[in-house]
Amino acid sequence: MNEEKASAPAPAVAPSRRRPALLILSALVVLAGIGYGAWWAIYQRHYESTDNAYVQAPVVQITPQVGGTVLAVLADDTDVVKAGQPLVKLDPADAKLALDKAEAQLAQTVREVRTLYTNNATLDAGIRLREAEVARVQSDLAKAQDDVNRRRPLLASGAVGGEEMKHAEAAVAAVRSTLASAQSALAAAREQAAANRVLTQGTTVDKHPNVERAAAAVREAYLALQRTELPAPVAGQVARRTVQVGQRLAPGTPLMAVIPLDQVWVEANFKEGQLRQMRIGQPVKLTADLYGGKVEYKGRIAGLGAGTGAAFALLPAQNATGNWIKVVQRVPVRVEIDAADLAAHPLRVGLSMEATVDVAEQSGRPLAAASAPAAGPRASSSTDVFQGAAAEAERRVRQIISSQLGKVVRG
Repeated sequence: MNEEKASAPAPAVAPSRRRPALLILSALVVLAGIGYGAWWAIYQRHYESTDNAYVQAPVVQITPQVGGTVLAVLADDTDVVKAGQPLVKLDPADAKLALDKAEAQLAQTVREVRTLYTNNATLDAGIRLREAEVARVQSDLAKAQDDVNRRRPLLASGAVGGEEMKHAEAAVAAVRSTLASAQSALAAAREQAAANRVLTQGTTVDKHPNVERAAAAVREAYLALQRTELPAPVAGQVARRTVQVGQRLAPGTPLMAVIPLDQVWVEANFKEGQLRQMRIGQPVKLTADLYGGKVEYKGRIAGLGAGTGAAFALLPAQNATGNWIKVVQRVPVRVEIDAADLAAHPLRVGLSMEATVDVAEQSGRPLAAASAPAAGPRASSSTDVFQGAAAEAERRVRQIISSQLGKVVRG
């Protein structure tokens, strides 16, 4: 009796108790689907996000413009430098010698050109002297010719002897020879004066081609001397320093880099399909792994890369060979960061970011517009650190020229 009870099957759960639970579960699933659909339609469809984003910045390479031996390295990795601050000093001995030689040559050239202008007056005086000589010889010729003319009628009557007549005619011939010589000397003096005037005509001493050539050599030598000291083109932080004291450098050798961390941007790599609704100027919310989600950066879309990352890879994909599998490509989108947010929470090159773009605003230019005008020049693309050297070289040239002309230069 007891064995029959133990082997009897358990009674099934009553259908009336299971049906409400299934209905409640189905209702929750439907409500969750409706909620997600409403959330996507109202909020999520207006945003595109990616965690494939990284901080980028200009990498300003420090390279010498002249060769030389390194005497001092004034900055190291992680140092923060200002624009114009010296970073590396090269041995200036050779450059100083070249500058001294060029300055001496300029001074000598100015004196030589001054001599050309002075010779104009000297040669003009020589012409006047030759003209006076020609006039005197012409007077002598006229006197000798008059003597011959007076003696010729008297020769027939015997009042003048034949020998005297020959002496008078010989005197005329001698004076004529002297006149021809004086006229040739006058022509030579005029040609010499004209040739000297060609060297000075239409210019002044300080603008003379010889002086300009010597002045250019001084400018070149002065700039070479100034370039033995390498300044920081922009303010930033030093990275990738490789130069060492005593190293012999050739022009163009990379020494270190300066990263202007106040000019960083984010390169966010979005999938192709995510770019359809993106426009220039759309707001972007950025978070960095360095600070976590509590720190948010405000940004805006500034531009779209010219190609996908695969197109510019060192080994680009060869999709026309072998088996082919379609891979969704990503295109880099440049995102500018708000300066105030960047100053409050500095970033470093290469840090991971997460970017979320609000695509609800559609008034901007599409990213994929082929005829989009290029963005205007940024402040990071120029520097005025090197402009002072050219101005100082010009001032030095003017000072040398003026001192050789006997003028006083102030300033």
